[in-house]
Amino acid sequence: MRGVTGIQLHHTTSLQDAGRFLGNAVMALHAAHVRTGDDRYSDLATRLKAAVVEVRELEDQARSSMRELHSADPERFIRCREGEEPWPDEIQAGFIPRHTCRDQCLYHDHDVVDAIMQCTCGRPPCRACAIGGTP
Repeated sequence: MRGVTGIQLHHTTSLQDAGRFLGNAVMALHAAHVRTGDDRYSDLATRLKAAVVEVRELEDQARSSMRELHSADPERFIRCREGEEPWPDEIQAGFIPRHTCRDQCLYHDHDVVDAIMQCTCGRPPCRACAIGGTP
């Protein structure tokens, strides 16, 4: 799982990775076929191409779900992105809020002057640490 400071990734990101990795596998198998002429590589690449198409369709559906949430309930979208609650189309049981204790402030920690209105320094202590201990 990739860690990104400041946001809770939606599973669309995992599907993007899957599509990219499958696409790379198809290209590698094609290269092996070109070098060897072994049709087994070409046959497997053909089957993986179908998987790439299926993963892209799943990614489009997940992205659509995320956009619908953003349109219908922007405040909830922000809470989900911030890791305060799970994305509605992901597993709800056992959710623990995202650890925010190591987040950095764009304004104070990175000297981004335009980010003064987004200062995160005054936030309360990390809810995840309070619930489940330190990361």
